[in-house]
Amino acid sequence: MEAGEKPFPSFHFLQILIFISLMLCNLAFVKANVSNPSPFRREFNEFRPLYYCERCLAGKVQDTASATGVNNYSDEQDIDIIATYSDTSGAIRISRVKMRDLSASWVWENPMDVHHDQSTSSETVVDSFQSGIRSGENAEHYSDGHQDDRIPYLYNSSMSPVKRMRQIARKERRDLRTAQLIQQDKETDNQMAQAAIERSKSLDTTVKRKYNIWRRDFVHPHSDSILKLMQDQMIMAKAYASIAKSKNESELYSALMAHSNASQIAVGEAHSDAELHPSALDQAKAMGHILSRAKDKLYDCDIVARTFRAMVQSTEDKVTAMRKKTAFLIQLAAKTIPKRLQCLPLQLAADYYIQGYYSKQDLDKEKLEDPSLYHYAIFSDNVLATSVVVNSTVLHAKEPEKHVFHVVTDKLNFAAMRMWFLVNPPMKATIQVENIDDFKWLNSSYCSVLRQLESARTKEYYFKVNHPTTVSAGEDNLKYRNPKYLSMLNHLRFYLPEVYPKLDKILFLDDDIVVQKDLTPLWSVDLQGMVNGAVETCKESFHRFDKYLNFSNPKISENFDPNACGWAFGMNIFDLKEWKKRNITGIYHRWQDMNEDRTLWKLGSLPPGLITFYNLTYPLDRGWHVLGLGYDPALNQSEIENAAVIHYNGNYKPWLDLAVSKYNSYWSRYVMFDNHYLQFCDIRQ
Repeated sequence: MEAGEKPFPSFHFLQILIFISLMLCNLAFVKANVSNPSPFRREFNEFRPLYYCERCLAGKVQDTASATGVNNYSDEQDIDIIATYSDTSGAIRISRVKMRDLSASWVWENPMDVHHDQSTSSETVVDSFQSGIRSGENAEHYSDGHQDDRIPYLYNSSMSPVKRMRQIARKERRDLRTAQLIQQDKETDNQMAQAAIERSKSLDTTVKRKYNIWRRDFVHPHSDSILKLMQDQMIMAKAYASIAKSKNESELYSALMAHSNASQIAVGEAHSDAELHPSALDQAKAMGHILSRAKDKLYDCDIVARTFRAMVQSTEDKVTAMRKKTAFLIQLAAKTIPKRLQCLPLQLAADYYIQGYYSKQDLDKEKLEDPSLYHYAIFSDNVLATSVVVNSTVLHAKEPEKHVFHVVTDKLNFAAMRMWFLVNPPMKATIQVENIDDFKWLNSSYCSVLRQLESARTKEYYFKVNHPTTVSAGEDNLKYRNPKYLSMLNHLRFYLPEVYPKLDKILFLDDDIVVQKDLTPLWSVDLQGMVNGAVETCKESFHRFDKYLNFSNPKISENFDPNACGWAFGMNIFDLKEWKKRNITGIYHRWQDMNEDRTLWKLGSLPPGLITFYNLTYPLDRGWHVLGLGYDPALNQSEIENAAVIHYNGNYKPWLDLAVSKYNSYWSRYVMFDNHYLQFCDIRQ
């Protein structure tokens, strides 16, 4: 090459020029195509990258494809898409893609809906041709029907449609489970509320208030802090007042007593701070000042200790006196017949004679002595109680026409008892009412109890002139001075074979029981040679023989086991044939004669019954007879409801105001409150 000559352009430079020329030609070709004003071309100008269509994956591809799918366009409307890319060697290549070769996931976008579609931008999929086009391949390679599998899309949340559908399904299951749990909670709340309502009905209403403010079951321990403070202040004031009086501190003594009385007035009958008078807090502050003065002036440890010991002793004496008074009043209330119960027999007796019922004869006399029937013995002077026993028994009997009731009462109540059952006969059952005074064989020459009642010793015990006039003097064995222990109706149970000589078995029922099941299976119980079938009452050491009999007496200790189990009178099945064979009445007479001085047992029918039927009692299942409804407010409710017979033994009889309120319904459901005699005497539920 000579100097001054320009170098010839290199071959590489020529390639660049050729490339630029080709690009200009392509641009001219594209411009010519775009300049076509057809509607399809204008729509293509509005084409945007595809958005991920969730509805397509949810099974609604048909709807979206018909509205927005690209492949729906016909071949004659098809257009070319020019794409450039670099191959593996770095060379730039140009390819052409037909519209029909695009994936169905591409959609046409209206620019007017850009703002609307921005809300779903998280689901946008960018379709990258560069990642799908391999080196040296034309765009036609993607038109073989599998292009959807080879054109990947990117989901902003990095979650596949399958995972998303699973997430939606899990959320639906969680929502369903939450709704179920909420429903279960509502049902549980309803059940708890109903249980609370039922439990409130069984609350013992005999206790009107909480007498001790320091009880553990006090609901709000801080709601009576002022009340407790004032009561403590009154105790301290009494102690310091006693010391001040002994030291002639008359001014301080008067001030302490005055403040103590004022505090007592302020407290009144309050049982919590809410019930206190508004001035109570001021009174407590004033009492605090006077107690502070007394402490500074009078406090001495030994003197205060002695004073408190004296106060405790005095309080114990008062408590003992109150207990005696309470026992006396309970016994008095238990023995006293309410006015409405006195009215009932009087009205019945008056109508019995006025309306001529005394001339009527008992029907079905042949049933009264038929040993194949079910016979009951009820000895009572209480018309209302006896009616409940008969009504409850007949109501639960499967064959009431086979049941016969033998009621024995005293002369005073015979007319009323007979009148009641004449005008209110039990359904299909037979009933006989007898007067105990008509049993001429029951006299003092034969009956030990009657002979003892005529003795001077018994008259001295019950009717002596110097009978104690105070509660404390006569509180010994107070309950045994009950008139029922003097009544022969209470001891007639030991003469059943004499009263019913033609019967083989009989079921004895007290008048304070309620029958809740059919009792006929008791007649088929095998007593295994025993005379008496009864439910045992012993639990650990409770209700064993040593609780009823005097085992310090050799006559008792040599013949009986102190740990022998006691049993209940009130529902007893007696085998009268075995009774006669073993001469049970003779055994009873012998022990009654030995107890004339009441050293073997106190009065009553249970101790002589335990002795008379010793080793002759067959224990029945406990479900036949549940006791304690007349004294124990804490009995098991399910045992009561499942028992065949429930017994109101004790002082709290169901016809008295003393009754345990939660047990009343078991008895009152068998009372005929709509009867005109009960309404006339104001006997209401």
